[in-house]
Amino acid sequence: MIELTESEIAPRANAPDARAALAERVARFPYWYHRIELPHGIVTPGWAPLHVGSYRIPERLDGKRVLDIGAWDGFWTFEALRRGARQVVAIDDFSDFLGSLKQEDRKAWENFDLCREALGYSEEQCRRHDLSVYDLKPETFGRFDYVFAFGLLYHLRYPLLALDLIAAVCTDRLYLESAILDDFSPYRGGLNHGYSGGQMVMEFYPDTQYGENATNWWTPTLHCLAHMVRAAGFERVDAWNLTDNPAGLPQCRGFACGYKQAPPPEAVLSQ
Repeated sequence: MIELTESEIAPRANAPDARAALAERVARFPYWYHRIELPHGIVTPGWAPLHVGSYRIPERLDGKRVLDIGAWDGFWTFEALRRGARQVVAIDDFSDFLGSLKQEDRKAWENFDLCREALGYSEEQCRRHDLSVYDLKPETFGRFDYVFAFGLLYHLRYPLLALDLIAAVCTDRLYLESAILDDFSPYRGGLNHGYSGGQMVMEFYPDTQYGENATNWWTPTLHCLAHMVRAAGFERVDAWNLTDNPAGLPQCRGFACGYKQAPPPEAVLSQ
């Protein structure tokens, strides 16, 4: 017969209470954007990201310093730490309300802070700041090995300026995800009516033409996206789309990885 000590029994006895308490805290928030795995088998009830593997983030980020721009609830911040990053700085200005989210339903950093606490990361490992990408400069937080800019570019009035500012703080790689025009253009008829021939095109939306969201300003083709990253100072760019046959607007997305240092042999500029 194996006897358990009091210290071994206590965590088991307390686990259901801890799970219930964490689940209750998660449920208090009216909206979650990200699906984040927390202790006790709890997953926050968001919907993003759609396909984690499509971002092509290396499995190990040991020793890397990472900047997560537009962090929302913090999925990629915490994922970078899980993959071994030594520090992640998350920034957001909370300007995107998805075209329908109420002001009082987006709780700024409260969702993020709950996850950081539950996952056991310190504030030094996992810093977060209210900051626009336009205010990003090397003297603010220093420079970063990797920069994540997911779901950002099409919300910017000045996307090329933002890419220049990002390039100034990135020493190695920029990973970028964006809406793209290859399979969807609101001006050409919507889904399956985009620019599928590798055109160098970017559309402007002065109102709510794209996704009925007033914070969607620009969308490029994948070809245009790749060359915008290159023009910002990343000499080599690898670009790919989420899927060849998107079933709806949320799947009309593309990715780019810009390299400051020598990239792997397979990295090529999208044609």
